[in-house]
Amino acid sequence: MTRWVRCFWNEEAVCFYFELDADGYVIRQVELQEPGSKALTAASPAEWQEAQRDGRSAEYESVYGLTAEPPISEWEGHDPQWLSADEFEMPGPRDDHRERALPASGRGWWPKCSPLATAA
Repeated sequence: MTRWVRCFWNEEAVCFYFELDADGYVIRQVELQEPGSKALTAASPAEWQEAQRDGRSAEYESVYGLTAEPPISEWEGHDPQWLSADEFEMPGPRDDHRERALPASGRGWWPKCSPLATAA
């Protein structure tokens, strides 16, 4: 069963969005930093593995970043807000820079929730 979650890290004003598989491992991860929802990470382990097979892992990491490796059950210091598939997939405001930052599997997708909404 796929699950979706977001977490806000107040110290760095970063909102993390995760799509998780049945075992709690990341399928897609996006990190947005306020102000302006600057994309820090927009990665997919499947796409990273493909890039690694093609000898492009360093290029992929420099553009998209990396995902969390341990399953969510091993994470510490986060306060997850569980999302529905509709809440996670609903496109939100985006600009060309952020759209280009997404891996191919995430194009046309962007979290709709503002990171600041979780900080209140």
